[in-house]
Amino acid sequence: MDGSAIIIILAIAGVVSVLLFAIKGLLDQVPDVIESASKARDSWQRFKKPDVPPPADDEEPPLAA
Repeated sequence: MDGSAIIIILAIAGVVSVLLFAIKGLLDQVPDVIESASKARDSWQRFKKPDVPPPADDEEPPLAA
């Protein structure tokens, strides 16, 4: 009984450490995912509303006072 309790405690500690390692790996990826989503959203908005072309350069500048 005494040996099996130690084995169970070690097994639980091992499972918890693996879970923490996996969660840390997932949380480390969150900033990159958010940045990618932001870039995709900006790209989509530029696609939906293209920029207005700049005015032609052949117009004369305004006269100075």
